[in-house]
Order: sequence, then C-alpha cells, then structure tokens
Amino acid sequence: MEKNPKNSEEKDESLEEGGEDMKTWLQENMRMLVSIVIVVAIAGGIYAYSKRTQPQTAQDESAVSSDQGEGKISVIGGDTTKEEQQPAEEAAGNETAAPAQPTAQTQTAPAEASKETGSSFVETAQKGDSTTKLARRALANYLEKNPDASLTAEHKIYIEDFLRRQVKNGRLGVGESREFSKDTIAKAIEKSKTLSERQLKNLEKYSSRVSGLK
Repeated sequence: MEKNPKNSEEKDESLEEGGEDMKTWLQENMRMLVSIVIVVAIAGGIYAYSKRTQPQTAQDESAVSSDQGEGKISVIGGDTTKEEQQPAEEAAGNETAAPAQPTAQTQTAPAEASKETGSSFVETAQKGDSTTKLARRALANYLEKNPDASLTAEHKIYIEDFLRRQVKNGRLGVGESREFSKDTIAKAIEKSKTLSERQLKNLEKYSSRVSGLK
C-alpha cells in the first residue's frame, strides 16, 4: 500500500508550524520561566539551609535546658536563682568561710538608757522608745530616789505628759537623748497633786493602758 504524498506534506507542515509556535511561546514566556527557575532555586536553598541548621538549634535548646536545670537562668515570675541563693547558703552553712569582720556598730557598746547628772536625768532612746517613754523613765528614776506614795497611776500619766512637753518632741531615733531637769520633775509632781477628782478620773482611760505605773 503506497503512502499518500499529500498527507506527508501536510504532516511536515504541521510539525514545522508546531516548532514555530513553540519557539514563539518560549520567546514570549522566557522571562516568566527564568523567574520560576530563580524562585525554585531560592526555595531549594532555604530548605537545604533549614535542614542544616536544625541539629544546631536542637543542640542549643538542649544546652539551655541543662542550664535551667542547674539553676543558672532566672525563672520568669521572680523566683530566686541558685546563683542568687549561693551567698546566703554559704553564710548559713559554709564552715570554712572566713568569719565576718565586726562592723563599727558591733564594736561600739550601746549607750546607757539612763544617765543621772547633778541636776537632771538624761534618757537615751532605745528601739521603740518615744519621748513619752523617756519621760516615764526619767520619772521612775526620780521616784526611785525620792519616793512619793501619794502618787497614783493617773498622777504619773499627767507628770510624764507634762515632762514630754518641756523637751524637744517628735520622732526619736535610736541613740538620741532627752534631758529632764530634776527641778522640772519636782514641779510636775506638785502640779499633779492639784488635779481635781474629775481630772484624775478622766486620766484613768490613759493610765489603764500602761502597765507598771502603780
């Protein structure tokens, strides 16, 4: 059976036309194809880099977890770390640590709370003292040497209030002193004895709060 020459020519023409179309399409879309190739190459590079860095990242995370387990990294939320606790632990339990050097405060002997001079009592504030407490102490020291059985707790409340008004008042620091004249104490005692029964009654609500006045 013989081939048809016409059909062969048509087929050749179709191939040529197809080749021309492909060439034209490539020319028109070359820029897009190049862009696709570049994008694929970049994506491949990123993927390869991420695969290469994953083992190192896992190793770093493992090191961080180890440090946290040893207490070298602060825990979020304000917990004390092991390193912050170490000085206190050494001070409490390290027998080989050198003894702490005494400070100036530990070397200095505390001031006497009461001191008597020829004309007064000098009272020095201890922790928690107020001017009223210093006046109370001065009165007690005075009555120790000049007893007066007629004085009640209410009289003493009046006297110590009178005395605190004669010296610098206000908040006291530890070690501060106030001087109470013996003449002023004697004067306050005499004035307390002029109080009426009503005035003494009014002072009971204050004297009942202080122990050791009677």
